Amino acid sequence: MNVSHATVHPVEDLPTTDGGGGNAPRVRMKDYSGMPGTPGGLGLRISQFLFAVGALCVMATTSDFPSVTAFSYLVAAAGLQCLWSFSLAIIDIYALLVRRSLQNYRLVTFFAFGDGITSTLMFAAACASAGITVLIDNDLGICSQNHCVEFETATGLAFISWFAALPSFLLNFWSLASR
Repeated sequence: MNVSHATVHPVEDLPTTDGGGGNAPRVRMKDYSGMPGTPGGLGLRISQFLFAVGALCVMATTSDFPSVTAFSYLVAAAGLQCLWSFSLAIIDIYALLVRRSLQNYRLVTFFAFGDGITSTLMFAAACASAGITVLIDNDLGICSQNHCVEFETATGLAFISWFAALPSFLLNFWSLASR
C-alpha cells in the first residue's frame, strides 16, 4: 500500500524585541473613550457620582425638602444615581486594573438600560425641582422664607449629573445598536 506520509517541518519561533514574551499589551479595537472599562468611562461615572452626591447632600441638609414632592423625588433619584454610578465605577476600575474589555452583549445591554433609566429619572427630577424653584423664587416671591439657594444649587448639581450620565447612555446604546 502506497500511502503518502505527511511530514512536519518545525518553524523556529522568532525572538521578540522586547524580551517580554507574552506580555504584549492588549489592543482594544472598539472601545471608545467614555464606554465602560475605559478611563473616559470611569471619569464619567465618577463625575455622575460626585454631582449626584452633591445634589443629594445639599437637598438633604434643608429642613423643608420633604414638604415638596419634587424635592423628595430629586433626593430619591440622586440616591439611585449615586448607587448606580458608584457600582459601575467599581466595575470600571476592576476592568481597567485587569485590562478586561466590557464589550459583552449582555453587559452592554445591562449598562444601556440602567443608564437610560437612571438618567431619565435624574432629568425628570431636576426638571421638576427647577419648576418648583422657579415657582418659589419668581412667581410667589417667597424666597426669603425658604432655602432657595440650596434648592437652586441642588437642582443645578442634578442637571450636571444628568449631563454626565447622558454620554454614558448614548455610548452604550450606540454600541448596542451597532452590533
